[in-house]
Amino acid sequence: MAGGLNEEMLLNQGEEIDELNEQLVGIRILRGVELNILKDGSVDISDKILEKLDVVSAGVHSLFNLNREEMTKRVLKAIENPNVDMLCHPTGRQIQKREPIQLDMEKIIEAAKENDTILDIDSYPDRLDLKDEYIRKAVKVGAKLGISSDSHSKIHLHFLELGIAQARRGWASAKDIVNTRKVEEFLRMLKTS
Repeated sequence: MAGGLNEEMLLNQGEEIDELNEQLVGIRILRGVELNILKDGSVDISDKILEKLDVVSAGVHSLFNLNREEMTKRVLKAIENPNVDMLCHPTGRQIQKREPIQLDMEKIIEAAKENDTILDIDSYPDRLDLKDEYIRKAVKVGAKLGISSDSHSKIHLHFLELGIAQARRGWASAKDIVNTRKVEEFLRMLKTS
C-alpha cells in the first residue's frame, strides 16, 4: 500500500472504534482516514474498505511538481471519487517551506461543489491552506468547507483557532463550515454516509 496504509489494520481499527462507541455515552468516535492521492488521481485504499468508514479525506502528499494540467486532473479525479468526502490541505503549501502545487483552483472549487466534496481549511500554522481568496470563492459558489486542525498530537488541537481566523478572512461564517453542525447533521453532509 502506498503511504504505508494497511487495509486490514484499518478494518481492525474500525472494529475497535465500534466497540468503544458501544461503551461511550455522549461521545461518538468516527471511523476515518486521510488518504494519499496517487499520481493518476486514484487513492491508496480500495473503495470496498472506504465504504465502511464514516469520513474519508484525501490529499496530495507526493509528486508536488506536476504541471498545472496534470495536477488539476489528478486532484479532480480524487474529488470525483464517491468515497472521498474531503480534499485536505488542497494546495499542499507549507508556508516558507514549499510552494503550493499548481492547480486550476476555479475548476477544483467548482468540482468540489458539484461532487459534494468538502474543501479543507487546514489550521496548522505551516499550512493555513486554503488561502482566504479561495475560501471566499468557495463561499460564493456554495462549495462545502470544513476546518481541520491537522493534529498530529492533542497539543495541536488549539490550532483550530487559526483555521477559524482563516475562514473569517475568506468571509466564511458558521453556516459555510460543515463541522460546525451536530454530528448527525455533519454525517448526512458526507458522501460516504
